Amino acid sequence: MKSPFPHRRRNLRTRLFVFSFVAFVIVLYGEDFTCILGTPFRRPDDPPPQQQQQGRVPREKDEAVVPFAVGKTEEGCDVFAGEWVYDELSRPHYGEEDCPYIQPQLTCQTHGRPDSGYQHWRWQPHRCSLPSFDATLMLEMLRGKRMMFVGDSLNRGQFVSMVCLLHRVIPEHAKSMESFDSFMVFTAKDYNATIEFYWAPFLVESNSDNALVHRIKERIVRPGSIMKHARHWKGADIVVFNTYLWWMAGRKMKILRGPFGGDPKNITDMVTEDAYRLALWRMLKWVEKNMDPRSTRVFFTSMSPSHHSSEEWGGEPQGNCYNETTPIEDATYWGTSTSKSMMQVIGEVFDATKVPITLLNITQLSEYRKDAHTQIYKKQWSPLTPEQLANPRSYADCIHWCLPGLQDTWNELLYAKLFFP
Repeated sequence: MKSPFPHRRRNLRTRLFVFSFVAFVIVLYGEDFTCILGTPFRRPDDPPPQQQQQGRVPREKDEAVVPFAVGKTEEGCDVFAGEWVYDELSRPHYGEEDCPYIQPQLTCQTHGRPDSGYQHWRWQPHRCSLPSFDATLMLEMLRGKRMMFVGDSLNRGQFVSMVCLLHRVIPEHAKSMESFDSFMVFTAKDYNATIEFYWAPFLVESNSDNALVHRIKERIVRPGSIMKHARHWKGADIVVFNTYLWWMAGRKMKILRGPFGGDPKNITDMVTEDAYRLALWRMLKWVEKNMDPRSTRVFFTSMSPSHHSSEEWGGEPQGNCYNETTPIEDATYWGTSTSKSMMQVIGEVFDATKVPITLLNITQLSEYRKDAHTQIYKKQWSPLTPEQLANPRSYADCIHWCLPGLQDTWNELLYAKLFFP
């Protein structure tokens, strides 16, 4: 028998659907369903504001809280523009001792670093918040897929950070890490997923391509040759490229116009920015030909800054990142290690291409983090001399980053762009 009130049945079904959808969103995203504004810069020894709670920071009452779903407010929210907030409640995401995949060049606590404040800084965009990194959700996105990081040791650090963020929710018997030649491959067996790193510091072919023996004084690249490496990237579903540091050996780069082992006369000098531009164009050309934008995602991590001169941020003369324990407060700071002309090349090339590629602009936010480098707290490749031991600044590593630390934030930004492009 038909109901005498069919409209009530339809209204009831509609209300149940809406209620179920809202409940699903709340369970899935929790507090990350809305964007929360940032707080002023705080030092580790500053008392936390009484109103601050885990996952939230105070905001001005006249500023609206807006959804993160599109990653922007009405005026536009740039997730790469913001400030660092000291957060002992939600940082770090994992303990150094809990991730067996961190290389000894990045395990700062194990190698005697006396402070741990560098692990507790959270990146806060000015008018929205990054979604909390959900390892299970990320693994579900990666189910049946290959995620690959391609580049130099800084990109390898981001790869290791991603593995550390994910492995804690995977049973011991259902994961593995393998290394061979230029590859490192982490496998999440139950998800039929891999997270991989491929060593290619210039992206294009060079004389520094050996993953172990690459400390070559005179670097030579073939900007037009990429297939030596790129044949290994085919089939990847998500690729994160980087290349910068290895280009910065001088104002000019040696370019090879033929195969290695050929006529030395084929080696010429080219302005570094021009050579860099050629390599980026070659990478994008390969992406355009070999990756389907409907089913794959391509990212490029911008240049990672170094902190070799403390005078640049008002520190001691002839100092560097050694013994630095807090970020730089000057919001306009830009160090000399980061080439604006090279950054301009990235902008010009990406603006001119039709290839859908997402720039992870980690440069400015990383500029502030003079405290996050490995400094002297790492495995040393060779025994230190008495002179070095007497002057720790002389061998401080102000290029690479401790884990856990800054590079976890790079992956939070990557996560945000994957789920909210």
